[in-house]
Amino acid sequence: MPVNHRPVRSLRVLLDPPDPALALRLGLQPDIEVVRDLTARPAVALVEEVATASAILADDPECRVLVMTGSAHPGLAEAVLAAGGAGLVLRDGPLEELADSIRRASMGETVIDPVLG
Repeated sequence: MPVNHRPVRSLRVLLDPPDPALALRLGLQPDIEVVRDLTARPAVALVEEVATASAILADDPECRVLVMTGSAHPGLAEAVLAAGGAGLVLRDGPLEELADSIRRASMGETVIDPVLG
């Protein structure tokens, strides 16, 4: 019989838009559980659009939202923070750094990848 090695209180993370490959990779982290939608009450949402961050926060103000991007754009970090986002992270950066950013955001930190800030 398989044993569930997740902690009793794993960090629920929403991916919007869904990304099965990233969900699988994040799901290998012992303390992260990828959920399908906001009804699962995620602690953190990873999104690709600032407008999506605003929409998620309108539905669930307790959720911490990180915007993922592939490169730095002038004013993007400021736009994310102005929309209520918890930070800006690299979409294709190392998984451990992304997982660390998720953990930090869930603890209330503002997370801006140094490459993007």
